[in-house]
Amino acid sequence: MPEGDTVWYTARRLHDALAGQPLTRTDFRVPKLATTDLSGRSTLEAASRGKHILIRVEGGLTVHSHLGMEGSWRVTTPERPSRGGGGPSHQIRAVLATSTGTATGYRLPLLELLRTDEESAALGHLGPDLLGPDWDANEALGRLLGDPARPLVEALLDQRNLAGIGNVYAAELCFLAGTSPWTPLGELPPPRLEKLVAAAHNLLDANKDRFDRRTTHAPARADRDRALWVYGRTGRPCHRCGTPVRTGEHGPPERLRTAFYCPRCQPGPHL
Repeated sequence: MPEGDTVWYTARRLHDALAGQPLTRTDFRVPKLATTDLSGRSTLEAASRGKHILIRVEGGLTVHSHLGMEGSWRVTTPERPSRGGGGPSHQIRAVLATSTGTATGYRLPLLELLRTDEESAALGHLGPDLLGPDWDANEALGRLLGDPARPLVEALLDQRNLAGIGNVYAAELCFLAGTSPWTPLGELPPPRLEKLVAAAHNLLDANKDRFDRRTTHAPARADRDRALWVYGRTGRPCHRCGTPVRTGEHGPPERLRTAFYCPRCQPGPHL
């Protein structure tokens, strides 16, 4: 699943490709937008909000999308033609073209057209955006502490608390906090929780401009296995203590997720 840093980078690429230029062609391949034509309107900006992408165009309209688990936007230009990385044509959900480039959205589980002045109705539930200009650590802390009995990993993944964290960062932050993903959030001393929120912001900010996401101190050219502490490393030795990394499930039965953790470095309840 794309994390907040990936979404931020995607929005920036869309902005660089589309902003300030009139759309020469638009093609929305979802039923509710099948007859929508935005050609002739200029794109004002493309921005991210947590895991959401907002492409604002003239006339007070916003193309709102969410990447979900497998969605993506690909930008092509004459200098950087498509290499077929987006996916087959039947997975295309949106095409926004200008005279100098084309943005193509693949496998977008959410694609809709909003009035720009009504964006808050769709996004107002989100917590502070970790990569937003209005990031507020104190507000995020307050929201997290609203349910102290909730397991830490689930609280971090709840976009109503702080927007932008996905499975990768949730696992890595639990490791950096030195506690089990299933530890009730209220059991963390306030200074540790404050440090954790700061780490979340710092990690996403440090990775937003890079392709090789890393949370460890491994050098940029290091083996990919050294880039992350625990996520995706089931059975491999913990970088810190050598204990094999384990996994366990969390969340409601209809939406179980996998948590990665080191049983030695992260004391607390384990499944």
